[in-house]
Amino acid sequence: MAPSIDRQGYWGRPTSTLDWCEENYVVSSYIAEFWNTVSNLIMILPPIYGAVQTFRDGLEFRYICSFLGLSAVGVGSWCFHMTLLYEMQLLDELPMIYSTCVFVYCLYECFKQENSISVFPIVLLIIFSVSVTLVYLQWKEPVFHQVMYGALVACLVMRSVFIVTWVYPWLRGLCYTSLGIFMLGFLLWNIDNIFCDSLRASRQVLPPGVGVVTQFHAWWHIFTGLGSYLHILLSLQIRSTYLKYRPKVKFLCGVWPTLHIEPQKTS
Repeated sequence: MAPSIDRQGYWGRPTSTLDWCEENYVVSSYIAEFWNTVSNLIMILPPIYGAVQTFRDGLEFRYICSFLGLSAVGVGSWCFHMTLLYEMQLLDELPMIYSTCVFVYCLYECFKQENSISVFPIVLLIIFSVSVTLVYLQWKEPVFHQVMYGALVACLVMRSVFIVTWVYPWLRGLCYTSLGIFMLGFLLWNIDNIFCDSLRASRQVLPPGVGVVTQFHAWWHIFTGLGSYLHILLSLQIRSTYLKYRPKVKFLCGVWPTLHIEPQKTS
């Protein structure tokens, strides 16, 4: 984590249990970690569009919740890195648990009847979410949160790999692209934590435009945001294929992938 040599800014002394490697209040006196803040846009805006498109396609509410959950994580992370306040840290970290629980439900219930609701996994995931929340509020140990989040991600990875290996192998490309991008973000997150002193020293001598590239926690946001978004698309592809819909991938502005679902034609 970051050494305590940072400037003071609008939000005062940090109260969060984490302070990342980006130097505080360097770009703006109103934003503690500027690049770690604005990099969350990738988790906020595209998922909102995805939620709107999913609603227009008349798909199940769980997938709207998936997109909005990812957007909520982005908003919480924006508030956390902007202020470095403990309350905003919770607004970042707890939605990570809640939204990933929605991802887990969608992926493990993808081969059920349309619009069906399975009470048992919902109750199980609610119990898990509430338990993690209560423990984390009492035991303010970030590693606990990271382990619980990692366990949920592991459930998604195992289920995804199983489906694209044994059920829909033609979706392997999307699955492994999503996973690879997410893991690249995780690698950069670790580098940012482990080599923070060296990264900060390098930014003292590098030109500003080059030094920005070494803000690896911001890259973590970008890559995990994209990886999570692609995972939702994968989950939608699996579900729509099972329901015999016709999913079509379109690129917004020729760049950003979106999924449009059309009902299966009947003779």
